[in-house]
Amino acid sequence: MARRTAPDGVTILGIETSCDETAAAVVSSEGEIRSSVVASQDELHARFGGVVPEVASRRHLELVTPVIEQALGDAAVQLRDLDAIAVTARPGLIGALLVGVSAAKALAWSQRLPLIPVDHLHGHVASLYLRPLDLEPPFTCLLASGGHTMLLDVRDRGSFGVLGTTLDDAAGEAFDKGARLLGLGYPGGREIDSLARRGDPTAYDFPVARVPGLDFSFSGLKTALLYRVRGLAEGELEDRRADLAASYQRAIVRALVERVRAIGAERIAVVGGVAANSELRAALPDAALAPLPLCTDNAAMIASAGRYTDPIPYPGYLSLDARASA
Repeated sequence: MARRTAPDGVTILGIETSCDETAAAVVSSEGEIRSSVVASQDELHARFGGVVPEVASRRHLELVTPVIEQALGDAAVQLRDLDAIAVTARPGLIGALLVGVSAAKALAWSQRLPLIPVDHLHGHVASLYLRPLDLEPPFTCLLASGGHTMLLDVRDRGSFGVLGTTLDDAAGEAFDKGARLLGLGYPGGREIDSLARRGDPTAYDFPVARVPGLDFSFSGLKTALLYRVRGLAEGELEDRRADLAASYQRAIVRALVERVRAIGAERIAVVGGVAANSELRAALPDAALAPLPLCTDNAAMIASAGRYTDPIPYPGYLSLDARASA
């Protein structure tokens, strides 16, 4: 991963369309968020209990232009005022990524601007580099989202090393699948977090996988919840739902916290959608936590990562393609 720092006074437009949020933001080279617009597709995908890639891509096509226009308007800048455009190029849903990459290439080409292809995972880490937090490496970072659960060794702002990753489901995916088993809505993490506040987290003893090294595993936990729900008598789920949610959430949080504590790092940070979980935030009071608006996918974090990634000068990015994997 490239390591550079954008010169002072640079204004970057960030574009993010890796999954089901259409986002655009304007960020300065000093890490000031001048605007950040996120158009969520939660309601659109709720009927399916999860993100439908083709539906997400089509919605991105409808939203990407007005979202970019609003971000520029909120920041009181025009395209000609920009110095670079940063866009998520990997990983993510390929159709969704292509919408953002195509829009970014067109805008950059129209103004002869450099284009910065950003790794979505780097974007999550770079959310910590925005003001007012502006966290300085080195630190150990827990990245927990719907698609990824990783422990990262962050030595500088332009790179990171992977210490551990999930062997199966990501933590956010475990929340979403658990929510479906409990008959809750989408997104599952938010629904479980809300319901768990009314439940007893000690009511059920769900397993925490013990896998070698610093990796994670959540598939066994999901299966345990499935069997618990199936074992309930007819009509009993309604009475047990809050306790099940609280116990299930406690097991996910335990798995994450135990791995973080096992490293013994002096400085810990937490990013990604799961970083918005109230129990996880309470369990790591000494950690640097991404601000709540920057936990879920957003374009400010993409623009932030763009400050530390080498740009592709005009017109070399016209052949740039999106990649579904990292």
